[in-house]
Amino acid sequence: MCGIVGAVSTRNIVPVLVQGLERLEYRGYDSCGVAVYAQDAEQSGLRRARSTSRVAELAAQVAPGAGSAGVTGNLGIAHTRWATHGAPSVSNAHPHFSHGAGLDAHQRPGRIALVHNGIIENHDELRAALKAKAYVFVSQTDTEVIAHLVDSLYDGDLFEAVQAAVSQLHGAYAIAVFCKDEPHRLVGARAGSPLILGVGKDGQEHFLASDAMALAGVTDQIVYLDEGDMVDVQLGKYWLIDKTRKAVAPAQRPVKTVLAHSGAAELGPYRHYMQKEIFEQPRAIADTLEGVEGIVPELFDLQMNHKPGANAARVFAEIDSVLILACGTSYYSGCTAKYWLESIAKVPTQVEVASEYRYRESVPNPKTLVVTITQSGETADTLAALRHAQSLGMHHTLTICNVATSAMVRECSLAYVTRAGVEIGVASTKAFTTQLAGLFLLTLALTQAKGRLSESEEQRHLKAMRHLPAALQAVLALEPQIISWSEDFAQKENALFLGRGLHYPIAMEGALKLKEITYIHAEAYAAGELKHGPLALVTSEMPVVTVAPNDALLEKLKSNLHEVRARGGVLYVLADADTRIESGEGMHVIRMPEHYGELSPLLHVVPLQLLAYHAACARGTDVDKPRNLAKSVTVE
Repeated sequence: MCGIVGAVSTRNIVPVLVQGLERLEYRGYDSCGVAVYAQDAEQSGLRRARSTSRVAELAAQVAPGAGSAGVTGNLGIAHTRWATHGAPSVSNAHPHFSHGAGLDAHQRPGRIALVHNGIIENHDELRAALKAKAYVFVSQTDTEVIAHLVDSLYDGDLFEAVQAAVSQLHGAYAIAVFCKDEPHRLVGARAGSPLILGVGKDGQEHFLASDAMALAGVTDQIVYLDEGDMVDVQLGKYWLIDKTRKAVAPAQRPVKTVLAHSGAAELGPYRHYMQKEIFEQPRAIADTLEGVEGIVPELFDLQMNHKPGANAARVFAEIDSVLILACGTSYYSGCTAKYWLESIAKVPTQVEVASEYRYRESVPNPKTLVVTITQSGETADTLAALRHAQSLGMHHTLTICNVATSAMVRECSLAYVTRAGVEIGVASTKAFTTQLAGLFLLTLALTQAKGRLSESEEQRHLKAMRHLPAALQAVLALEPQIISWSEDFAQKENALFLGRGLHYPIAMEGALKLKEITYIHAEAYAAGELKHGPLALVTSEMPVVTVAPNDALLEKLKSNLHEVRARGGVLYVLADADTRIESGEGMHVIRMPEHYGELSPLLHVVPLQLLAYHAACARGTDVDKPRNLAKSVTVE
């Protein structure tokens, strides 16, 4: 989603702001901009550059050259925007300036500059009230409303003006704002969207950002703001207040060393980040499972997040069901885990789309373990669903998350932090497989807590998990065969994906990947549902991808394949070696290196990722930044 970078410094901060935006490009955006307090009095203290192109074009705008001094300043903010209110355009791009009564909004900016992530739900009412005060609006955004609101409340103290303004906002926001009348002060606030403080060296500069990656190479000293926090950032000092508007002691928001290495964003020999991240999966799985010598509840007692009474061994013994909350790809990993939790641990499990869960009447059970799954740990819908579950009295909470310092990890009692590393491609790959690894560990830990895991079974599962990196390498070696398939898919506009049992969610994930980055319409079905409607769609122009492991449902699945062939459909089958499914007319088969039992989903999803990737390359789409999508969805 949108990205924020802000800084106050003794040096020209524009290169840092632009570099920060470059670090945040992986989140997805359709416009970008930078604003500074300039020393040139002719510019009224505020200067700005905005673009609906890439950050590289913005960088060219602000760089000195062709007789121009460029844009420079010691105080500034920058932003990458993903459109919510108002189409992608320069006038809707951030930063926004206030435009008060009597000012020509296009020629003379006011005194407030502001960037914003999130959605303000009451912007229409605020806009009407501000128009009545003669404020001039030049965009369709809800963000411009905040800039004018702060201006209307400003009386010489920016922090007080922002504090008064956010008390009137309904919705989600992370904001960074400065005023030309206080040229060494930057104010930030967050509610529902992430915001961090970066502490510079020797007090000579401090930073605000939506993501620690934005500050990679600038500072690794990070303070994570809690929900409702506000921060006043000045040269040589900063201070915070919490949602109750009380001062926050340093011990309550400690400075943490966060190594968000910019090297993670280097492509190396790969064509795209998505390809790089697909091939990083063996290492990501190995890192995620590093240190797991046995199945013990303490794996989920994350020390940095330990809360009174939040002991995994006690919680696992007490709970009698599991509720999984997630969105998108994470939802499909939860659907896969449901099969494991019920077949292995024998624990009743429900999986809910997080964005739907809190808007329906449900029956709370205080003995439920609420499990959230999220790559970023900042997904707005999943955080809101977690808080809703807690409000219903379900306080046993656990997250499977890739970011140890995220809001989700801080708000859940228990956690397992995957170690996928930074995932830049919008279409998730290594985050998904590492989530599955974490969820399988959770399954085994719950099985053990319920007295259902024998020592021999524990050792069998651990052996299989340790072999996963090598097994994944063997699957990646299938890439040339998958490229051949992708050439066929690149010519199509529709596709079906089929799976049964444990592999039905993998078929759903495969369809999602294809539609995300190729823009081919793809649907997934449990193969047994084929004759209940989808079979009507089958023609020679509708490729049918089938996940076919050698499991208890194989013979049923073979019947489904015959149904497709009888209607002239063309099949693309990922089959285990011993399934006796052979290639032939209308039947394309890729043989998986080995059958992997309960962990088979981690292997079968990789060819589907590669199929989507290479089909997208063949179609010439923007693989890493697909249209209309963002990496981290921090608004509802």
